Amino acid sequence: MSIAATRARQTHQPTFAELYVPKFLTVLREGYGFSDFRADVLSGLTVAIVALPLSMAIAIASGVTPDRGLYTAVVGGFIVSLLGGSRFQVGGPAGAFIVLVALTVERHGVDGVILATAMAGIFLIMAGLLRLGTYIKFIPYPVTVGFTSGIAVIILTSQLKDLLGITLSEKEPGEFIPKIEALARGLHTATAPAIAVAVVSIAIIVILRRLRPQWPGILIAVVAAALATWVLSLPVETIGTRFGGIPRQLPHPTWPLFSFAKAQAVLPDAIAFALLAAIESLLSAVVADGMTGRRHRSNCELVAQGVAN
Repeated sequence: MSIAATRARQTHQPTFAELYVPKFLTVLREGYGFSDFRADVLSGLTVAIVALPLSMAIAIASGVTPDRGLYTAVVGGFIVSLLGGSRFQVGGPAGAFIVLVALTVERHGVDGVILATAMAGIFLIMAGLLRLGTYIKFIPYPVTVGFTSGIAVIILTSQLKDLLGITLSEKEPGEFIPKIEALARGLHTATAPAIAVAVVSIAIIVILRRLRPQWPGILIAVVAAALATWVLSLPVETIGTRFGGIPRQLPHPTWPLFSFAKAQAVLPDAIAFALLAAIESLLSAVVADGMTGRRHRSNCELVAQGVAN
């Protein structure tokens, strides 16, 4: 490439279409055949199978009912995947949000979470239109790894109570150290059936990941554990006994309860939602670029995330 061509490329200003054209239009423009459709159907089915139990688990860990996770996976995942700026990235519930959502639920209730999510969506759309996505992806990788690792520890401790079937005489604390102390005091109430189901489920996931990585290990573990609980009549909590089952249809859309006082109260949570969504999405897109040799459109991805919220 000549020096003139190199300089022209460096000074080229991307057009609006290059920045914000949705993924599905780009795919159609590049050419889309039956083989691509077949591959996408299989990929979509795989993602859906994994997201089904995962979305409910993330919702429960966040302190809300499992149907909220399903709604998010269906609606949010569809919109992000349709409008996003990375051809090989699929949107859905992320485990890193568990701590943020749980704290927001505890402080402001579910209505506060919905309002904070809507506000975060506006922030993400503004960030995309202002072309800030180019800069967000330069956040140091060790910062993201440390942040995610810390969240992973908190998520693990938040699941120990149900994992071991522990019964607490007090409300489970939200802070890390008091939570561990409370779980230690209630450890004597752990039940063998709950521990057995947990160990078998984890073993299935780990073994299949090593021996048959192409199989949906998470779904197989969920089905196997559910069948064992039903056939053996194990005295463990289920989705039905704890939450009363799962709705069979999406709810009617409603506006979140809004007031300036409420918006001001949830503003820090909305900013945290927006920052974490932007960082996770763009870093994931960078990883996908490294695996495929393509280049994502970061600002288009931010707008898609905002619309989905």
